[in-house]
Amino acid sequence: MCEAYPGLMDVEPRALRGSTGLHFFAIHSGPSKLRGEQLNGSSFLPNRNVVFVVDDDPGMLMSVKRLLRANDYDSVLFPSAEAFANRSDFDGAVCVLLDINLGDGSGIELRHRLKTTGSTVPVIYMTGNDTPAVREAALQSGCLAYLTKPFSAKSLIEPLKSLSEVHTVTAH
Repeated sequence: MCEAYPGLMDVEPRALRGSTGLHFFAIHSGPSKLRGEQLNGSSFLPNRNVVFVVDDDPGMLMSVKRLLRANDYDSVLFPSAEAFANRSDFDGAVCVLLDINLGDGSGIELRHRLKTTGSTVPVIYMTGNDTPAVREAALQSGCLAYLTKPFSAKSLIEPLKSLSEVHTVTAH
């Protein structure tokens, strides 16, 4: 469970039996669903500063989680494209932070799926394999920011703050 909000899903690394340093994530959600959906179907989001983070690198997921927490954002972590692919309830999320090169898919493809479902949740891309072609495809798919790993805290937090301010203004 997420430490700050018991209804939110969290992940923790677990070693694979007989592995040599490889890890996978065990995803925990308890009796309530992701994003704190209550059993009666209504949903609540205790902190409107929630960022969905999709990355297949466990170290990156945990680093981003700590960075977001230090800047008053909560995170919901997804260790793969598959884990994220069936999400459809993005209202209340500030944005989705997508790794472009996921082991089981592409962050850009996930963005296109979001658009086809009518989701308007903003997307920030991150990648460790920056090329002109990848950058162009990411920008054409529509994104708030494009970050090259390793990126500074400021380069992630500044676009999030601008989105949080928009959420605050439109919520009143």
